[in-house]
Order: sequence, then structure tokens, then C-alpha cells
Amino acid sequence: MPTPSKPSAWDPRNPLLLRDAAETYTVLRQFPAALKLNDRELDITPNDPDALATRARIYQAEGNLPEAAKLLSQVDWQTPSGLLFYNKINQLRLERNYPEAIRLLQARQAQFHFASENEKRDEQVWVALAQRLVGDVASAKVTAEQTRNTLEPLYKDQPDNWYLAYYLSQLYAAIGEKNSALKLAERAIMLLPRGKDAVSGPAWEENLALIQTIFGENSRAISTLMPLLHKPYGPFGYALPPITPVLLRLDPIWDPLRSDPAFQKLCEEKQPPAKP
Repeated sequence: MPTPSKPSAWDPRNPLLLRDAAETYTVLRQFPAALKLNDRELDITPNDPDALATRARIYQAEGNLPEAAKLLSQVDWQTPSGLLFYNKINQLRLERNYPEAIRLLQARQAQFHFASENEKRDEQVWVALAQRLVGDVASAKVTAEQTRNTLEPLYKDQPDNWYLAYYLSQLYAAIGEKNSALKLAERAIMLLPRGKDAVSGPAWEENLALIQTIFGENSRAISTLMPLLHKPYGPFGYALPPITPVLLRLDPIWDPLRSDPAFQKLCEEKQPPAKP
């Protein structure tokens, strides 16, 4: 009996090809087309975690939190897929349930077997930043200081590493060190600008807007956000959807900007698909 051949790159039932296409349409904010491709992938691989993560991100970008919640209902700290877990944390944030997000992150830190120390370290930064955003400044500083001693020496040895600059900027934001946080956020953009990486580059601009917002630089944050609504990009290696007007309305990260008419205008924009 002949061995079944692996699906080729041109096979219309190649799930990897379908996933890449769905991710591309998500980056372009063409969400109905992305969902159709994701449907086809899930028909072939119904329980594939990456396919489910893609679908959750699309629902979140559309503001369809109930459907995203159904999809992520069984995701907890033990979930092997880092993408699905990060989608769950993002979902809890969009639902304004920071306490549960922090609980899951701390449980994962304490009990999960991470594939690498880098992965565990990155999630420690998420804990610290979530604690800062919920207003628990004291806990955020304690958590961040545990990671600081690891990240700072790494960045000192690799000052051109945009990935380390990005995470260190968030760590400084969690601690409350404004100048260092802004400097590192701007450096991450310089090291990997949108002209060099059109997909990931704008995500570092979104990170800068977040840090500007945390420290009350509201006008600057809004100016940073404005062009992102019309740029195709895929934050965090496609772990999150690109900014949309509905996400600006839902995400508590941007609450400090809500009274500004310029931000309100961004939230009311009709989102055309981004052009490559």
C-alpha cells in the first residue's frame, strides 16, 4: 500500500497554506475572507491549536468577544499552546478581567514547564505589566525586579536586539521608569522599523503608544496610534490582531485617552481594509 504523500505547497487542502493565507488577510484587516480560509483549515484539522488561535484573534479584532470567549473557554495555565494562552490573556483584558488574567499568568509561572527560560521570562514581563495596568504598582515593581536582573545583562550584551529592547521597555514601564521605558520603546522601533519589516515593525509603534499612555503622554500616544489604523501588520508574530477602531473602544489599555476628541474620532472611524 503506497504511503500518502505530504500536502504540497500548491495543494488547496494544505492546512499550512490556508493558515498563512488567513493570517495574511487578518493582517490586511479583511476579516470575513480570513474567517472563510480559517473555516477550511479547521475542516481539515478541527482541533489544531494554531488554527483555533487564528480564529480567536479574528473574532477579537472584530469585537466579537462572545464567540472568542467560547473558543477560548477551555484554555487555562496548563494549555500547551503559547499562542492560545496569549489569546486567552488578551481576551480577559478585553473583558476587563485583569484579576483572572493575572491569576492565570501567575499559575503558569509557578507550575508550567516552559520550553525555554526566554519564554518564561517574557511571560513574567506580562505579569508585571498587567499588575501595573490594574493599578497594583507595588506588586508590579516586585514582579518586574525579579526579571530585571536577567533582562538588563542580556540587553547590555545585545544592544541591537529589538526583541530585548521591546520587552525591557515594558519592564521599565511596569516599574515606573518613564524615561527608560520610552527610550527602549523608541529604540525597538529604530532597530526594526516598518521599512525593514512591514509586518512586525508597526507593532513596536503600538508598544510605544501603550507606554506613552501609561505615563500620561496622551497626545503623543494618539499621534502614534493614528497611522497604525491604516497599516497592515501582525503584532507579536501574529499573536494579536492589528489595531482596529473596535479594539480601541474595547481595550482598557486606552482608557486614559477616552476623553480626548482626537481619540474618540479614531474609535469612530469606519475601518477600511488596510492596503499592502
